[in-house]
Amino acid sequence: MSLETGTKPPAFDMPADTGTTASLEALKGQVVVLYFYPKADTPGCTNEARDFTALADEFAAANAVVIGVSKDPVKKLDKFKAKYDLKVQLASDETSGVTEAFGFWVEKSMYGKTYMGIERATVLIDADGVIRRIWRKVSVKGHAAEVLEAVRSL
Repeated sequence: MSLETGTKPPAFDMPADTGTTASLEALKGQVVVLYFYPKADTPGCTNEARDFTALADEFAAANAVVIGVSKDPVKKLDKFKAKYDLKVQLASDETSGVTEAFGFWVEKSMYGKTYMGIERATVLIDADGVIRRIWRKVSVKGHAAEVLEAVRSL
C-alpha cells in the first residue's frame, strides 16, 4: 500500500509501553504523529526518540500525540523508555502488520546484503483522521522540530 496525503490511514491497534495500547480509534479528535523507526536503543533511533521527548510538552500543547513504532517487543520498549526517560508512547509492531499497512516495511541493504526492515518515516494525521503529511527516509537531525512546525500549521 502507498499512503497519500488527504486520505485516511490504515487503522492500527498495537501493544505499547508500560501496559498501554496504541490505537487510532482511541485517538479520534487528536492530532497523531506516528513515527516509524528501525530498532530501539540504537544511536539514530535513540536520538530521534529523545528529540521528540524534548518537544513532548509542545506537541501536547498543540493537541498532538506522538507514538514511535518499531518491531521491538514491549519489554524492550519499556527498558528503552526508562533508560532515556522518554515522554512519547512507544508501540510494538512485532508482526510488522502495521508497518506493512503503512508501506514502511521495505527492502534495505547493508554491506552488500539485502533484508526487509522498517524505513524511518513519519506520518502526521489530523484531528479528523486524515493524513496531512508523510516524511519518508527521514534524517533524524531536526526532524522532530520540523514535525512540530507541521503540527502547529494544522
